[in-house]
Amino acid sequence: MNTTTIILALAAIVVISIAVLVFSQMREKARIERVRRTTALGDSYKRCARLLSELPGQYLTSELKLLLLKRMEDVCNDLARLKSNLPVEQWRESVLQQKTLIQENRDEVHSVKIDSAEKSNYVKELLQNLFKMIEAMHKSGRIDGETAKKNLKYILFLVHKTHADLHVFQARDLIRQNEIRKAIHAYHLASTEMGKSKDNPLAIKAVKSFRTRIKELEAMIAGGEKNGAREPDSQLDKQWDNFLHDDEWKKKADYDD
Repeated sequence: MNTTTIILALAAIVVISIAVLVFSQMREKARIERVRRTTALGDSYKRCARLLSELPGQYLTSELKLLLLKRMEDVCNDLARLKSNLPVEQWRESVLQQKTLIQENRDEVHSVKIDSAEKSNYVKELLQNLFKMIEAMHKSGRIDGETAKKNLKYILFLVHKTHADLHVFQARDLIRQNEIRKAIHAYHLASTEMGKSKDNPLAIKAVKSFRTRIKELEAMIAGGEKNGAREPDSQLDKQWDNFLHDDEWKKKADYDD
């Protein structure tokens, strides 16, 4: 075997070794990326499921629920293509069952009262996650601009309502303690929060109702009715509790300034 042959053989061995190394690295990189993608998709599914189960039931419209389920279904399809070991078919079946219940108006709605700062902050965090999800679905072309804009605006309205809920709860508690002036201030804060969604008809009606409640309490102070204000649950407050799912509120809450 001459020198040239030996050199060529050695060169071939080096090239093959480099090719094998590069191939192994590419394969490992693809495996890591697949694991990363699978983990991210699994987390996305669980995040959507969390939003469905933990957001106050009265906050989620049928359209928002179906958008969440659409995202969950898309995740299942992506995971199936990745041949994930996650229970994709079980998840997909659950999504289809929930979608059917919503479309047939048979899904259960569990209302939640926002009666503490901690709960208010937690719901706000959930709404922020929902907002980001809708934005991402729009950017990826999964939903159109009109659908995204309408639902993003509604989510912002819900953030304002969450703050207003807390102020209303605080106002009722203050009334029980005969702290009427402080209660009036709390209702003012609730009114200010709802005023931030001034393009939403329900928000405007809520502002008017809070002003009516404030006038009631101011009249009690002016008339010296210390004990008359102790009842925290006025008719307006009871309607507020059903704000998002009671047609009577929508019909009756249009009070004059």
